[in-house]
Amino acid sequence: MLDPTKRSQAPRGTKVEVDWTGIQNPDFLALGLGATSMMAMLWSVANGRQAVGVELRGDPSLGVHWNVREDYWHHLGLIDQLMLERYGEDRIPRKDDGRLFKLRETFYSAVTEPGDVYADEVIAGVEEAHISGLIHYTEFIDDRWSDGQPKRVLTVLQPAKPPAEHDPSKVGRDMVTVLDGPSTFQAGASEVLVMMRRYLERIEEMDIAAGVTPRVRLFLSHRVAVGDAGDGDGFLKWMRQEDGFVSLPDGRKRILLEEIQELDYRGRYRRLRKPGTSLIDLGVPELFMIAQGFDSSDADRLGFRQEEVAVDHHDGRGPVVAQADYLAGFLELHVGARLRRRIASEFDREGNEYWVRQIAVGHEDDPEVGWILVQVPDFKTFDPILAGLVPPGTPKKTKEYLSAYQQLLREYYLEQVSLITEMPISELEKIQAPYGPKLFSLVEKVGADALVAANGVVAGDSFGNGHFMTSGGAITGMVGHASRVLKYWQSRDAGVSREQAIRELADQIKVDTLGWLQVSAQEFSQAVPINFGEERIREIEKQTGRQSGERANTIDATRRHRHSLVPLDPSDWRRLSVRSGRLCTIELPPILETHPAERQMTCPAAAGAMSMAGGQSADMRETAVVGAGTAS
Repeated sequence: MLDPTKRSQAPRGTKVEVDWTGIQNPDFLALGLGATSMMAMLWSVANGRQAVGVELRGDPSLGVHWNVREDYWHHLGLIDQLMLERYGEDRIPRKDDGRLFKLRETFYSAVTEPGDVYADEVIAGVEEAHISGLIHYTEFIDDRWSDGQPKRVLTVLQPAKPPAEHDPSKVGRDMVTVLDGPSTFQAGASEVLVMMRRYLERIEEMDIAAGVTPRVRLFLSHRVAVGDAGDGDGFLKWMRQEDGFVSLPDGRKRILLEEIQELDYRGRYRRLRKPGTSLIDLGVPELFMIAQGFDSSDADRLGFRQEEVAVDHHDGRGPVVAQADYLAGFLELHVGARLRRRIASEFDREGNEYWVRQIAVGHEDDPEVGWILVQVPDFKTFDPILAGLVPPGTPKKTKEYLSAYQQLLREYYLEQVSLITEMPISELEKIQAPYGPKLFSLVEKVGADALVAANGVVAGDSFGNGHFMTSGGAITGMVGHASRVLKYWQSRDAGVSREQAIRELADQIKVDTLGWLQVSAQEFSQAVPINFGEERIREIEKQTGRQSGERANTIDATRRHRHSLVPLDPSDWRRLSVRSGRLCTIELPPILETHPAERQMTCPAAAGAMSMAGGQSADMRETAVVGAGTAS
């Protein structure tokens, strides 16, 4: 039988690149260059290992804002320390002005300023600034109804103090402890990612310039080769259709890359092998990690599967899939150094109560940052036909249908933004919106085992994803999973076998993710509070004459209907949709002590007839609510 590890047996005419300096059999290979992978690469290099990174999309382009725990700052500080101790100043990357490029100070320093600044500006030395901002105001608004009446409870917490010195105990903590702690910093995800990317790039550049084996190699428009590339590549077919993951007898994987070309094809992104390019043979890495977001094709090719996570809301339905729909939008609105969250009651036409959540995230001294996410109640459809905006039978792909659908999304989104910002809708309509609102669905999933090969693991969202409202995914990946790679190298240096070290790494990745899911569970609770207990739920059912299971069927059917109107497109997150307007530099108004329903309604008894939080919302135009297969 042919040995797929020997290039000499490849079919004549097939070129496999094997002479790239510093890419053969790397210590660590990152597939996907998000926060998890780049932190893992930094830990690897800081521990004297060689790291190779592979990414499809070039420079980072994630536009959201993260709420960051202070652990991340301490992790960066330890990386800075290890790099200096191991390599000395001569082999540490420098900023354009000649100063040492220190990750921790670039992220946050007490002697530089926050504000409207890009990571590249800080690294270039043109700004005496840092890329994160502190959170000065942490506000919680509880607008859930109580005893049939609207009730508002405001909680304003003392801001978390930024750390002044490095604390080694903050490195390697369990994720429940980390995520249950307060967020100290807010930072644009792209700026955090760019900071780490530039550091890795400069290591690669300085090593190549010095003529030494690069500690870092980056492939920024590449992927693990796909067998069905459409070019008749006999070499990959000869590899038993295993694509660029080549199985070895001991269970390890040899990995082959291909350079790709991305194109926007009829409104969707498509990727093809770049014409005229050859395969790139990375050999067999000691450890490779797949962290490519919640839907990883590479993990799938290696047989990795995720299962949906169930959570018991204690409302009589038993465990159900942890799922919620949100509208995300970015407004040029001065939210400022603020993290504001709101939870409120919404009611369907039959008076059933649902809890919905909103979050507003800004940035210290940057008036242009206003990321606001709002949860969509499970009974809401956004159906233009039910709303009476288009005639029955209007095809879903027509301009009229899509226009009406987007109008319903925007109206509901601005209503909810008005409630969390205390700004009138008429003012919000005038503000420039570089993104959204976009509807997306969050479904919690987790894998059974992070180990997918004798030398490979799955991490980050690719292994499992919980609720994002506390930036749990970013923190779990770049603070939790990435630091377990540090532990892996420490174990190897202590004489632990590769097999045992990678087994422990995979197990810890799962522990971290399960911790995230544990913290996330409360974000999905709705309807009857969890402390009601089964006896009270049964009493409610007796009084109302309705079973909780009926509501479950209605929820599932309505959500399916909403998703069928305009299918959710994950690639749409990368597509800007600018709505022109003005920049609102005035800080948010103070939070009023009265519940919105008390301001808008004269008859609280009307709670069951409409959504109390939104007043006369777009819901009122909907003439039916989709139930268990029928309109009610």
